[in-house]
Amino acid sequence: MPAAPASPVTPAAPASSFLGKAGPLVLARLFTAGLTLSIPLVLARVLSPAEYGTYYQLFLIATTLYYVLPFGVVQSLYYFVPRAEEKRPWLGQALLYVSGAGVVAAGLVWALMGPVAHHFTNPALLEHRGTLALYTAFLLGSFPLEISLTSQGRTKHSALVYLVSDGVRSLSMVVPCLLGFGLHGMMLAVAGFAFLRFVAAWVVVPRGSKGPLARADLWRQQFVYAAPFGAAMALAIPQQNAHLYMVASAVAPAIYAVYRVGCFQLPVVDLLYTPTSEVLMVRLGELDKQGRMEEGVVAFREAAGKLAFVFLPFAAFLFAAAPEFIGALFGVKYLAAVPIFRVSVLGVVLAILPMDGVLRARGHTRAILLSYLLKAAVTAPLVWFGVKRFGMTGGVVSWAVAEVVGKSALLMRVPAALSTPERALRLRDVIPWRELGKASLAAVAAAVAVFLLRLGTEHAFSGLPQGFVWRVLPLAVAGALFVTGYVGVLYATGVRPLSLLASLRSRRAG
Repeated sequence: MPAAPASPVTPAAPASSFLGKAGPLVLARLFTAGLTLSIPLVLARVLSPAEYGTYYQLFLIATTLYYVLPFGVVQSLYYFVPRAEEKRPWLGQALLYVSGAGVVAAGLVWALMGPVAHHFTNPALLEHRGTLALYTAFLLGSFPLEISLTSQGRTKHSALVYLVSDGVRSLSMVVPCLLGFGLHGMMLAVAGFAFLRFVAAWVVVPRGSKGPLARADLWRQQFVYAAPFGAAMALAIPQQNAHLYMVASAVAPAIYAVYRVGCFQLPVVDLLYTPTSEVLMVRLGELDKQGRMEEGVVAFREAAGKLAFVFLPFAAFLFAAAPEFIGALFGVKYLAAVPIFRVSVLGVVLAILPMDGVLRARGHTRAILLSYLLKAAVTAPLVWFGVKRFGMTGGVVSWAVAEVVGKSALLMRVPAALSTPERALRLRDVIPWRELGKASLAAVAAAVAVFLLRLGTEHAFSGLPQGFVWRVLPLAVAGALFVTGYVGVLYATGVRPLSLLASLRSRRAG
């Protein structure tokens, strides 16, 4: 299809329209964010520090397998499904593959739990080997559930699935602990939840599309596309979690719990970044099919600009109010996690630019692989030296340095991915400089106000009672001051926050 003539208003409309499709996904995750937040809060209070550390170690193993073994096959749906007339084979092949990968995951958990427990000096891990194997197998087998719907443009259906799934998952982790069944009861409940997801995936994913469940010629194309991204994940996830494994092997489970509290992230990044990146991938696929890729850079800048106005102030507030945040959510016994937490909020800033989504949508998966090779090469010596020399602080700093290196490598490839034969883009063309500058100025000014507030009220807040409501009070005061300062500076720079919120709400129109 020949490219349509460009007009001054044509590029902006598609960008706004495509972001509108992310609205249902954002709203669904926003609704379940409160339930998701309840998980670490409840477990930190109900479980002992040693059990809390064991919980984190169990799910560290499960999530590593969950993201490595799909090998990019499920993520390839964002590339193939928007372009395909016959969608069912692509969906069915992904579902069949991850179902088999789930069996492999269960076998690995069962076989390797003994050595892992010895490496972590935590024999309690062996008590949960069976339930962890079932949970990992069924969860991995259900991986395509939401992605299959999003890749077909059915974002409202995908949002509903996210809503139900995240809600049931949160309840399955919290309720057993509240009822006194402890970590053992929670592991049984999450294994049951994963089984229900697996059944739902086999009902939903192949439904409503024509064609066979698999075709050998299409499977070859899918695997060839997925392989570089899958290899990248096989490098990226162990690399990203290397500091967690290294610290887990160096400290007792109770101390590891402190480290994981320091690495805790509110679900705001996943809440906004993931659906925005997913819909951006689908939009770029549609533009490519229609011969309108010159509009791709507009879509990327618009998405990154909106994320900047949320992620930059969020990171600045968490950095400034880290003591109040950790004390309110986890209690004073975890205040030692504050320095680690302040380093970990860098991950929020690095999520502003949805670079991996662009590269996957444009078929530049080898660039992703190369960036992860670079990160792995940087991470191995950094983590080993950092933890051995500086303990837990060295672990989180080594992670942060590796993330900056990897994101920089991805960013260098984005201009080429969004370029067209008519226009070769440069780095400065793809970054929303104005939005980044205004959001940064307002966020830093508001963060300084929070630091000054702490200096002036340190003695007043130190005498408060120890109840939860009183622990939240300093955080609430800091939050109110930060929001006031941030909004005030935005107004001074010409940004109207209400208009920005209205544009985010308008996404529901898609």
